[in-house]
Amino acid sequence: MPKYEELVKEKNKGPVDIEAMAKKYNMSVTDVKQLKDDRGPLDLTRQIGELQCEIAGLKTKVHDAELETSLVKAIGINSPEMKAAKEEINDLKNKMADLEETLKSRDYTRQHDYKFLIEENRRLEEERNEVVMDNKKLAHQVEDQLSRLRKAGM
Repeated sequence: MPKYEELVKEKNKGPVDIEAMAKKYNMSVTDVKQLKDDRGPLDLTRQIGELQCEIAGLKTKVHDAELETSLVKAIGINSPEMKAAKEEINDLKNKMADLEETLKSRDYTRQHDYKFLIEENRRLEEERNEVVMDNKKLAHQVEDQLSRLRKAGM
């Protein structure tokens, strides 16, 4: 930032466009007109003037930074990439909700089917056990008949 002394020297060089100088150092025209070089380096009003110059420069930097930040946020939020990402997020949320709903309906079906399958499995197991027992009985009958035939001499 320009020092107060530099501003005073520039003003005291000769005829100066005060508006251009005020714009250059981010000061008001009245502040530039009031600049005087009759104060020493330890003069408090001179120090206040220097600090006011620094403050004015810092305010413009802050304003520029805030403007840039707001522009970046605005562009980021409304950019095509961001819109596409939001759309994709919404699509995925909808798909996830649909899948959860489908899963719940399948859980009910699975529970129902599971009970049915257990009952069907028991019934088929009993039927298989009956067939095995019948098969054993038939095997004994066949062996008995074969043994009778052998004893009869065939």
